Amino acid sequence: MPKHQTGAIWGQDIAPQRCYPRRMTDQKHLYLVDGSAFIFRAYYSLPALTNPEGVPVGAILGYTNMLWKLAEDLHAADGPTHLAVVLDKSGTSFRNEIYDQYKANRPEAPEDLKPQFPIIRDATRAFSLPMIEEENVEADDMIASYTKAARAKGWKVTIVSSDKDLMQLVEPDVDMFDTMKDIRIGREEVIAKFGVGPELVGDILSLMGDSADNIPGVPGVGPKTATKLITEFGDLDAVLAAAPDMKPSKMRENLIEHEDKARLSRILVTLKDDCPLPIALDDMELRTIPEEPLVGFLQHHGFKALLKRIGKGTDTEAANRAIAGQPKATMAGDGAASAPEQGKAAKPAEMPPIDVNAYACVTRAEELDKWIARAREVGHVAFDTETDSLEAVTAKLAGFSLAITPGEACYVPLGHGGTDLLAETPEQIPLADALSRLKNLLEDDAILKIGQNLKYDMG
Repeated sequence: MPKHQTGAIWGQDIAPQRCYPRRMTDQKHLYLVDGSAFIFRAYYSLPALTNPEGVPVGAILGYTNMLWKLAEDLHAADGPTHLAVVLDKSGTSFRNEIYDQYKANRPEAPEDLKPQFPIIRDATRAFSLPMIEEENVEADDMIASYTKAARAKGWKVTIVSSDKDLMQLVEPDVDMFDTMKDIRIGREEVIAKFGVGPELVGDILSLMGDSADNIPGVPGVGPKTATKLITEFGDLDAVLAAAPDMKPSKMRENLIEHEDKARLSRILVTLKDDCPLPIALDDMELRTIPEEPLVGFLQHHGFKALLKRIGKGTDTEAANRAIAGQPKATMAGDGAASAPEQGKAAKPAEMPPIDVNAYACVTRAEELDKWIARAREVGHVAFDTETDSLEAVTAKLAGFSLAITPGEACYVPLGHGGTDLLAETPEQIPLADALSRLKNLLEDDAILKIGQNLKYDMG
């Protein structure tokens, strides 16, 4: 990786300045961007787009926007002195050698996403940012290794991700930044999610397993039970040691019978923090982003809105604000003007009165049948899903909504577990039962289906 150049920044021929805000302290602050998470979020956030050559670029545009927005959103008090993007090199790692079924149930990447992966790497290089991707380990392992190395030097670390596995790394002077929700995740946030501190998150994950990564865990032990066990006994080893003396139950039998699965899971969820570092920490220092190759990359792919923002369009004032780290309006989609570019925000149309009593929460199958019949009666239905993640590949279904006419709609909860890990599960239709009924409706060609971001729902 070449040293960062000085000179033109974000396409402006001006004296060298830092494009990222700087901390008002001598402590160095490393930002590690979970680029793999950015990619899938970007893909499912934007419609199918192509560049002038007909190559799919929806994920590329979204990823590029995310990098740009990250630069804009960092506040001076918390901005990085050093930054790198970390990607997964391939779909396999040393964990597949330990357990050949690891991530075996992961679907292949969508066909229109596959050709975008190498171009996304080009996008990272276009920003002149250090990019890390190593064979036989995952991005999470490289993030863990760089976090450990940076902390050994007394640096602060921020992991730009919301991945639950990475929450194991949170400690004093190590936090996470969820850019989609614009929230910081520290020790208290981890405890609120898991009921235990970061040092015990791996034990929780080992007991409950992870269907997305095909980590077995202990059958019948979900997040609530895992939290209760770890809270009562202390850690995974203590839970397994105490199992024979527990009162007779199916859980006791499973803990004894599947002890090997729990211990295997603990190995699989443990992040490898001693990987060789391909780029030295000091070489990740943020200085300036040169005009090239960024402008050339944006021009090649027809990203006109971003070109405009860096001064190759007409809005040079907005570009100069970005350079100075001053706040801007939220970025609009490519080709669309933001509110400052329009001069002022458009006045929103008045909403009609909403009768909240016309909306329903459907918790029984016979009620869902009535809504499906109503959709067949009018010949159309608006459909939307609610999930536990923005990453469609790994997201689990929390519920779905159906709208028949304006003001006439329902929500069908399917995967709700209360307000926290220890809360009771509300009454819900069994998932398989609800989906079998929904399948017949969605496959009926006589019914017009209406949706927003249906590509995500179909994923």
